[in-house]
Amino acid sequence: MYRKYITGFLLASMTVVSSWVCARELKINRIAAKPAFQMEYLSETMGEDRQSFVEMVACVSSGQRIVDYEVLERTIQYQLSDKDYEALLRIVEAEAGGEDQNGKLLVANVVLNRVNSSQFPDTVWDVVMQKEQGIAQFSPTVDGRYQSVSVSDDTIEAVERALYGEDISQGALYFCAREKADSENLQWFDRKLTKLFAYGNHEFYL
Repeated sequence: MYRKYITGFLLASMTVVSSWVCARELKINRIAAKPAFQMEYLSETMGEDRQSFVEMVACVSSGQRIVDYEVLERTIQYQLSDKDYEALLRIVEAEAGGEDQNGKLLVANVVLNRVNSSQFPDTVWDVVMQKEQGIAQFSPTVDGRYQSVSVSDDTIEAVERALYGEDISQGALYFCAREKADSENLQWFDRKLTKLFAYGNHEFYL
């Protein structure tokens, strides 16, 4: 007999609990349908978005890199004097004025690679003006092109890319225009150096 009462009590309790849960869900659904609740939810969402934006701006201002937003840091790698900067612009224009921007970048890379190498002088000016056994390393410095060029905006941009550390030269220290070079110089290049690649009118060596 007691078992019958206990079973009935448990069934009644479960019914009450189920009814309470259903009523609570119904209340929530009704509240969610009210404009006031929708406005409150929208305000909260906008607040969260605004907070995320503020945090992102603060992160950018602090100098941190945010990969998701493709915020990339650019740091200049070469601090040149006015004399060296002018020399780099002029030699790039004289050697690669007819090349595209990457062709100009490559010439700038070679000059800077020489500055960084123990085999060559330590400044851009000295690298550009260097002579070996009376022969200029960069022919425009003796045939008048270096002095007469008008530096283009494209050349300035290519040099800036190099100064910010962009290097596509594979470490090249030499280049030549095979079609314009004399046969003796070409023989020296082929015999003494390792060819890396060709780009535009130039071949690049190490």
